[in-house]
Amino acid sequence: MNDRVNRVVLIGTGLVGSSYAFAMLNQGVAEELVLIDLNKEKSEGDAMDLNHGVPFAPSTTKIWFGDYSDCRMADIVVICAGANQKPGETRLDLVEKNTRIFKGIVEQIMENGFGGIIIVATNPVDILTYAAWKFSGLPKDRVIGSGTILDTARFRFLLGQYFNIDSRNVHAYIIGEHGDTELPLWSHADIAGRPLSDWVKTSESYHKKDLEEIFLNVRDAAYHIIERKGATYYGIAMGLVRLTKAILQNENSVLTVSSYLNGEYGHEGLYIGVPSIVNRGGVRGIIELDLDEDEKQKFDHSVSVLKNALKTVDQV
Repeated sequence: MNDRVNRVVLIGTGLVGSSYAFAMLNQGVAEELVLIDLNKEKSEGDAMDLNHGVPFAPSTTKIWFGDYSDCRMADIVVICAGANQKPGETRLDLVEKNTRIFKGIVEQIMENGFGGIIIVATNPVDILTYAAWKFSGLPKDRVIGSGTILDTARFRFLLGQYFNIDSRNVHAYIIGEHGDTELPLWSHADIAGRPLSDWVKTSESYHKKDLEEIFLNVRDAAYHIIERKGATYYGIAMGLVRLTKAILQNENSVLTVSSYLNGEYGHEGLYIGVPSIVNRGGVRGIIELDLDEDEKQKFDHSVSVLKNALKTVDQV
């Protein structure tokens, strides 16, 4: 008899972390969910509250407030801990303080014999994914950042809204830094197999300038949400659950996560959002799309911005 169950450890039960835990329970993704946070009282309260919802969940999930020793038997550790982005602050403004926080967290994870996959959600996510990889010593394909999964979801939602098509039938990617230098891959965007450019050409209702406005709304979405409610957490929490599910169920799904480049797209030595095949082993491979000249220049710029920020990590 195989008594093996899927265990996920969540570190950081703030707005993103608690939203992730709630979405995990509602979708019945793992048999065990462990919550770890410096604020013990709040995290214990979250575990109690979530457990009271188990009778309404699609399947039973054992949830408890734990500690780093629970990482030993974990399949995935999801890190949502760190300083939040404040109004007027860019994600890259958070580099130094969150890198120092991450060093302590990752060292405690690894000291307890963890051998699974680390998912990073804390911003700046591309930089901190690199930091988690560096501090953990895990293979590069077993450390994954949430990357541009949320940006891609925002992009598909807004395009679906504009063309009045279910966003699940919109196939379009945002790649690059999860931040101000991200870019849309217009050259590979389609709805139901038909290039987006065709939709614009064949109807007087659609205009190229509207599409450019859609991308700006995607890129700046976090700033708009932070101005209104202080933080973003529902969308990214659901994106993290999607990533968790792809790993635990060995889906070989393509998601725009933050993956380590080792020559792909002409770059190496950093984590950045690109379409990646995700399964039980982590990132199985990166899908290298042909970028047009404008996209290539923008991606190269995004890489250069991130590489400059990585200097801070290497000094910690």
